[in-house]
Amino acid sequence: FSDPFINRRRANDFMQPDARLRAIFQERIRERHKAARERQRENCEDYYPCKLYNLQHGYAAAYRHDMGRRRTK
Repeated sequence: FSDPFINRRRANDFMQPDARLRAIFQERIRERHKAARERQRENCEDYYPCKLYNLQHGYAAAYRHDMGRRRTK
């Protein structure tokens, strides 16, 4: 570079963001903001009767059967 001043578009070309750090940051955001279905599935997996019902009838039926009833009591 003979010109001491750099074009505005090329000013940050030599500074590349660390892709690994960005991936870690994105993963932390995903951990904080779980989908409702994912939280329901984790609750069902932690509750043993729901987990057993899940093996026979599927997750959605197990959650409705066990967790829906627990919520209304």
